[in-house]
Amino acid sequence: MPRLLFPLPSRSRRRRLLAILSNTFSASAHAPPPRLPPPLPQLSPLLPHTAESYDSVSAAAADIAASFRDWFLVPRASAAPALDAIYEALAADDMAALEALALTEAFVLSVLRHCPRRIPDSDALLLLRLKFFDWSGRRPRYRHTRAVYHAVFRLLSRARRSSVVLDWLRLFSATNSSASQPRFHDTLVVGYAVAGDPQRGLSVLGRMRYHGYNLDAVSSRILLNSLVDASLHNFADSFSRSIAASPVTTCIRIKSLCRRGSFDDAVALLDTLPFAQASRGPAAGTIITEFCRRGRYDEASRIVDKFSSCDVYGAWIHGLIEAGRLDTTLQFLSDKKEAEGYIPDGQRYDKLVYRLLRKHRLGEVYDLLVEMMEEGIAPGRSTMSAALCFFCKAGLVEVAMHLYRSRTDLGINPNKDVYNNLIRALCRSGATEDACLVLEQSMADGYFPGRQTFSMFANVLCQEGKLDKVRELLDRALKQEAWPMDNVLAKYLVALCKSGNVDAACAVPQIASSKNPAGLYRYESTYKSLIRALILIRRVDVLPRLILEMQDMGHIPTRNLYQSVVCALCEESRYGEVLELLEKQLGKNQLQPRVCYNYFISGAGHAKKADVAREVYNRMECAGIEPSVESNILLLMSYLRSKRIGDALNFFNCIHEKKAPRSKMYNLFISGLCEARKPEQAMVFWREARDKGLIPSITCYEELVLLLSAVKDYDSVVKVIDDFRETGRPVSAFLCNVLLLHTLRSTDLLKAWTRSEDKSESFEARAGEIKGRGAGRFLIGQLIELFASGIRNRSDLEVLEEGLEQFFPVDIYTYNMLIRGLSMAGRMDSACNMFERLCRKGYQPNRWTFDTMVHGFCRHGNRNEAERWMEAMYRNGFYPTWYTMRLYNNTSLRAHDQKIMSFVE
Repeated sequence: MPRLLFPLPSRSRRRRLLAILSNTFSASAHAPPPRLPPPLPQLSPLLPHTAESYDSVSAAAADIAASFRDWFLVPRASAAPALDAIYEALAADDMAALEALALTEAFVLSVLRHCPRRIPDSDALLLLRLKFFDWSGRRPRYRHTRAVYHAVFRLLSRARRSSVVLDWLRLFSATNSSASQPRFHDTLVVGYAVAGDPQRGLSVLGRMRYHGYNLDAVSSRILLNSLVDASLHNFADSFSRSIAASPVTTCIRIKSLCRRGSFDDAVALLDTLPFAQASRGPAAGTIITEFCRRGRYDEASRIVDKFSSCDVYGAWIHGLIEAGRLDTTLQFLSDKKEAEGYIPDGQRYDKLVYRLLRKHRLGEVYDLLVEMMEEGIAPGRSTMSAALCFFCKAGLVEVAMHLYRSRTDLGINPNKDVYNNLIRALCRSGATEDACLVLEQSMADGYFPGRQTFSMFANVLCQEGKLDKVRELLDRALKQEAWPMDNVLAKYLVALCKSGNVDAACAVPQIASSKNPAGLYRYESTYKSLIRALILIRRVDVLPRLILEMQDMGHIPTRNLYQSVVCALCEESRYGEVLELLEKQLGKNQLQPRVCYNYFISGAGHAKKADVAREVYNRMECAGIEPSVESNILLLMSYLRSKRIGDALNFFNCIHEKKAPRSKMYNLFISGLCEARKPEQAMVFWREARDKGLIPSITCYEELVLLLSAVKDYDSVVKVIDDFRETGRPVSAFLCNVLLLHTLRSTDLLKAWTRSEDKSESFEARAGEIKGRGAGRFLIGQLIELFASGIRNRSDLEVLEEGLEQFFPVDIYTYNMLIRGLSMAGRMDSACNMFERLCRKGYQPNRWTFDTMVHGFCRHGNRNEAERWMEAMYRNGFYPTWYTMRLYNNTSLRAHDQKIMSFVE
């Protein structure tokens, strides 16, 4: 592309552009630039952005887009409005508007070579050119010349329509035009050469010479070059001897020698050319390019140093880029620009920019684009596409969309890379609606998204629940014969199941079977999603067949999946099918028999069908398999979940008679009693375990304290806590959180603990003792006192927070209780600061965090802040509790009544 000087955008706009981009992108060669703009400070990172922040982002994106738009709108020498009007008339089929044209060879060639802005599609442009060629050839007082035919042949060849050229040539050969046009055979030879069939061109040349004609100089060179491109080097050598020597034929001979690897002969032939012709023509560049392809960079570099011309530099840059030596290319450009002021043409820039984009070296891409603007290089369509890809990869999708929407006015012809990058960038930014529109235009232009883009787009649509659009996308893929990947169908099926549309999910395998029957079933998620969806709608009749087919496809069902299937069958009272599935599963020999029995016992236990679990247990014993400890635990849990405490106690005693239970059995039995909400029995077996010297697990202590606290038996809670303290194990976050929660609810826990403590010892002395002894020997009761008195009385909350962190590992639940305590004390400013701190420490606020904040502001009548936090709650995908929502609505009504009263007054 020639270098054109043109007036750049206004100086103030250019300075603003460079400042924005320089601050946005790092010029580092390897680090990708950050997104624009940097996050603005606000009350909380999860609260909505302010209007000012959105305005700054939009203004920055619009400013960058406007600067690049001005660059793209630079007038080109070939962009004649009259020629644009001709193509507009051709596109509208308004042939009457063309009747007044004075047709000449030069004018027709200029029309065929023109690239109108408003027709970016290459196929559509080719059709319009052929339409003009056909129309002009039928006009009176005008006949196409050889140059026009050659131009059309080249257009078709570059568009990979060589078969069309050959069909035309066969049609022309059948006519008697040779009598009226003496140079008709020249056109045939050139046509066959351009179409890639030079041997047929030689045949036509033989007939020409038989009749006493010969090719002219230009046609001879075209045929010679075609012979070299077809690797018919012997024919090329023979033919070159019969034509006059010239610098062009010498260059073609050098090209032939290079392709055969005869570099010494090629260099010797290059030396026969005058220095000016060797340095300006393509001869030296051909040798340099072939040296680079074969990795002989030192020899290529010597030729570059010898001739030192723009043509040679361009060939050297092209060879380095094709070889992937981007750092060497950038260093060469920097040195030559500084020493000689050399600036490559736009084509070299485009190649380098695209290679850097593939390597995600966005800092250097930015430098090159700005350099092209500063040096006055008019951007071509390839440059525009590269700029759009750059903005997409850099996270500036707003700028890319500004330019994309003006593609017709700017003459941008988006290629497949642009569409793929644009769709992926829009998906990453959450603008799926815009991505759908871009996809529509992409398919209208004949580009279907690539596999990675298709997969990413479909996944985003599935995550957002836009399953209708996913289905439409799959239908388009079928029509385009670009069948999507099986994993996309699998994820679509999973999304359908999660949405409850099981009928549509069951139809997905039928769609896939038309292309690849087993493709979709390669994924374990397909079976899991179908099974869980069918369980959800209680269509359990096909569950045994699906889980057996799953194993036939090589997938091993997990314990949870088997548990879900057996549980669903038991809940529908299909006990016979459960036992039948058990026999079939044992016959497959894919699972160990004891493991298989345990799966079924666990499933029946979760369904609270202890009789079925006992039947499976008895069958295991009848089969000669000794039940393991896990089998006994599962059956015991089945009794407990079914609230059959007597049977559970009898089974426990039966096991105890055979073998003394270990800690694990006691842990599960106590936990099961806690789950069945039997605190008295749980305490009995806890004491029994402790009397035998067994130490229950931390989970057992946690569930016991949770149940006793729920029934407000705080004296027993204190006893369990004292026993836990004696075990010497570290305090768990769950255990402390339960205690802190009940400390907030009432003072009964603190009173129970105080009754068990020595009344003479002051809290301050104990706190000093704790600080001296460290967190490892900390007494939980002192933590209760610290928390109970600290929320309302302490002004320095950070000290309280650090104290809690020393005593036990805090989590989001702990912070939720701190915020709740502050809210109950009316300290909402401190609650907001606590929210800020938990976000900065990396904790993710959940529904209860937001609900507590909204509840607190509503409780204290601050409707505006409550509304803002409610909006933040919705933005993060959470919903308030019923009680908070009622309080919020009452606050809104009170605020509305106050406005009415003030208006009346």
